[in-house]
Amino acid sequence: MKLVYKGKTKDVYELEDGNYLLKFKDDVTGEDGVFDPGANSVGLTIEGMGRSGLKLTKLFFEKINEKGIPTHYIDCDIDAATMTVKPATMFGKGIEVICRYRAVGSFIRRYGLYAKEGMPLDAYVEVTLKDDERQDPLINEDALHMLGILTREEYAILKDLTVKISNIVKEELEKKGIELYDIKLEFGRIGEDKHIALIDEISGGNMRAYKDGQYIEPLDLEKMLLLK
Repeated sequence: MKLVYKGKTKDVYELEDGNYLLKFKDDVTGEDGVFDPGANSVGLTIEGMGRSGLKLTKLFFEKINEKGIPTHYIDCDIDAATMTVKPATMFGKGIEVICRYRAVGSFIRRYGLYAKEGMPLDAYVEVTLKDDERQDPLINEDALHMLGILTREEYAILKDLTVKISNIVKEELEKKGIELYDIKLEFGRIGEDKHIALIDEISGGNMRAYKDGQYIEPLDLEKMLLLK
């Protein structure tokens, strides 16, 4: 295997067959030792976080695949905390797509003059650039198109997939009495036709989930969702 990228929460290896291997780490994003899925730097290390994130990723990616929504997922090895995926190309140097059901985190920091903490949002979608130096700035459809990051047609597909995927996750959480406040997704182009597909992961590390108004830590979320 050839190491091709060291990320905040995963390392990426190229396999001989052209696919890639993602190694999930125990590092999570946050600031000053406090977990924050919206942060753009590693804030702390939580033992077992890598395997926990992979277990939920397996759960959600397999459900999403069953719905006919394209992903890069092939298979995984929970014990080794690794996931085999199809090769994908990023939009520009990478974008992240957030779907919000309640106003928390950076949404409140930006729009606190008009929004109240925890107020309902109707699957509000926003896109940010993966750019640590500039604190992952927000970008709109016009700018994405004008800068050549994606076409307007691709943006429409991206937004539609984001809502569909987020609703699948939301419905799965609701089965356990858990409410999804927001979730961060990543997409890329895969296959010869370069169709848009979900990539990266879906775990407690990239969403905010609450039960009875109390925030659920990522490791606790995995246990609650996988409990029979």
